[in-house]
Amino acid sequence: MTLRSILAALLLGLACSAFAQEQAFTNRSTELKDRGDASAATLRTLPADTEVRVLARGGGWTRVEAGGQQGWVRVFHLRFPAVAQAGTDSSGGLSSITSALGFGRQRTQQATIATTGIRGLSQEDLKNASPDEAELRRMHSFRADQASAERFAREAKLAAQNVDYSEGGRR
Repeated sequence: MTLRSILAALLLGLACSAFAQEQAFTNRSTELKDRGDASAATLRTLPADTEVRVLARGGGWTRVEAGGQQGWVRVFHLRFPAVAQAGTDSSGGLSSITSALGFGRQRTQQATIATTGIRGLSQEDLKNASPDEAELRRMHSFRADQASAERFAREAKLAAQNVDYSEGGRR
């Protein structure tokens, strides 16, 4: 086996391990559900920064194990740790190769990686939809009147922003 093929195999292994992230952390307090559905029974509440092991992913939900208990959490309530990155020095990239081989110094860079697939509604979905009056009332309870919204914006020091909605010629 040549040095070139050994390095190629090593780099392929490093790339694959970067995508095999099974460890994650909750980014906020979140409910561990018995199935991937908002109306599912809550098994327990996981505090922010709880370490979980990812078992499966499905739509907007992720099956996890936390503290020996399995369940489902919303994918947006998880963050995945970054892969350790090698430090750089003046040796022209040599430190990143030696660090990848297990020699030299390494530093960990904190990052959040989130990917989610979201699909729209088809015409068939819209035809078969049935309104949920209780959820509509619940949504309306989140409304804010103009005075409350303006007070919130002032306190948060938000600035008005004009947005051109006709991007790309679409209206």
